Amino acid sequence: MNKKAFKRAMALALTGVMAMGTLTGCGGGSGDSTSTPADNTTSTDNSSAASTDNSTTSTDNAGTADSADTSGATGIESWEAFAENVTLKIPVYDRGAEGVPNVSDNYWTKWVQENFGDKYNITVEYVPITRTDVLTSYSLLAAAEDLPTILMEYDYPKQAQWAADGYLTTYDLDEFAKVAPTYYQRMVDLDQLGYTEMNGDTYFALAERPYYDTAYTYVTFYRKDWLDKIGYDSYPETWEEQKAMYQKLIDEGLCEHPLGGHMVTGAGVDQNYAFRKFPLDEENWACYGDYAIPSLGDDANREYVRRENEKYQLGFLNPEYYVTDLETEKASFVSGQIFQFAGYISADVDFLTALYEQNPDAHVGVQMQAEIDDPNGGTVSAYRADNPFGMMIGFSSQATEDELKAAWMYMEWMTQEENLFTMQWGIEGENYNMGDDGLPVPVSDYNGECKQGFNNSKDYWCVTIEARNAGTIEEIIGASSPKNLPDDLTQELIDNYYRKVKLAENGRAVSDCNFAVVLDSVGEYQASLLELYTEYRDQLTMCDPAKFDTLYDELAKKYADAGYQEIVNERKEAYEAGQSTKLQK
Repeated sequence: MNKKAFKRAMALALTGVMAMGTLTGCGGGSGDSTSTPADNTTSTDNSSAASTDNSTTSTDNAGTADSADTSGATGIESWEAFAENVTLKIPVYDRGAEGVPNVSDNYWTKWVQENFGDKYNITVEYVPITRTDVLTSYSLLAAAEDLPTILMEYDYPKQAQWAADGYLTTYDLDEFAKVAPTYYQRMVDLDQLGYTEMNGDTYFALAERPYYDTAYTYVTFYRKDWLDKIGYDSYPETWEEQKAMYQKLIDEGLCEHPLGGHMVTGAGVDQNYAFRKFPLDEENWACYGDYAIPSLGDDANREYVRRENEKYQLGFLNPEYYVTDLETEKASFVSGQIFQFAGYISADVDFLTALYEQNPDAHVGVQMQAEIDDPNGGTVSAYRADNPFGMMIGFSSQATEDELKAAWMYMEWMTQEENLFTMQWGIEGENYNMGDDGLPVPVSDYNGECKQGFNNSKDYWCVTIEARNAGTIEEIIGASSPKNLPDDLTQELIDNYYRKVKLAENGRAVSDCNFAVVLDSVGEYQASLLELYTEYRDQLTMCDPAKFDTLYDELAKKYADAGYQEIVNERKEAYEAGQSTKLQK
């Protein structure tokens, strides 16, 4: 199935599920995205509580500049400044990344204020949200009755939880279309409207996610010069070959623990897609396939963790990984202590720049997506695909009608080509220069006043699209590949992308199951299970291999009794009732 057909099939499948849910009094909703899958935590009773007087909001309210233009104009042409100042609070991830501007106060937050907010009498405030603990950040804001106007996340489960907890309001999609016609029409064109509803009411708007099934922007970088020294011309694909390579790196004194490692914590850890059995069993995929809550007890998770245990026992992992944070692991790669490190591509990858500065003779390569299955290694060439949409946008139940309208205006304004281009690429002559092909060429070492935030300021413009999109995919990757380094990684990144395209076409890019009903157990147990999994995972990683299976079974039972079995049961019930998406064919 090609990409467009799959996207349409997913949307139509969920639309049908939602329609069924409406008839049975159950909710409709969908998909998880690049971060989480089946967190559907919205009870029907609670979700109705989420609808305050702001629900199905009309935009012609008193006290607002009348934007229901009597001439019939819609969108920006119909906007007027609010009669009284409106505060629009927009979440922005605080990732704790070094070398980036203050996430809530920088050149670009001021640029938005000057070019959007001031024109319409809107004060735009960016609210820092801890990326590693999103749910806690929002719950604290809700308790303080200070929720941002927009609540956005990649994952349906989190959005469903917020609706269940009363954080979100429903809204009128027709009114949204009047204020934000470009944004609305794109949702129509991408078959996303089926994802906007839950429990028969409209809660969500959906951002665009180009190339969602190839996940090409996140890769593992490795020391190619080290491979040259031990006689390898490429990164091997099978586990037996990789083990021999890692051991040789150790034996030759190039590094002590080649794979490094950092503490296992939070949603999205231990993605076991490569350890699943194909063709996938649909019921198992629905019950255990979600990666937001690790599937301790499932066969794929068992084999994934067994592999981590083997890496630990062989000394490939840092024996103190469980007290090592991600930044420390990154520093180990930069200083030449470990063989590889994974991250997002951009014109300026800070840890690659630092690596070459500290190791002038270094050469870096991109680990390619494996194309062949490895029966002896217990793995297949499969990976997790994102949802066919980007950010899910919800709106605060604490927001006034004016604030809600201001949020829609912001989404529409950010979607306009000229505004989006500037936010994504920066200022010409500062952040980028225009190439002979008419495409922007980033200035990778730029560190002036206009310095962008994390990943090309993505956390500001992801409200409308998930990735920079200019030119062909080769041109997009070329513009996004790391610049001004001794090694040009562009072709390797392009080759890796096409490997993933081939696998996606063969059904090996797996999107998680999404449910059109609220799974109350997820909201009740997710946080405690994530904490428990960290403890159990470390025990399993470090245990005697001869005792692995016995310990795994023991801990899996405790995990199930702590709430995971209730989640599995509720997913199965929803799946059997036809209240879920289906596997792509």
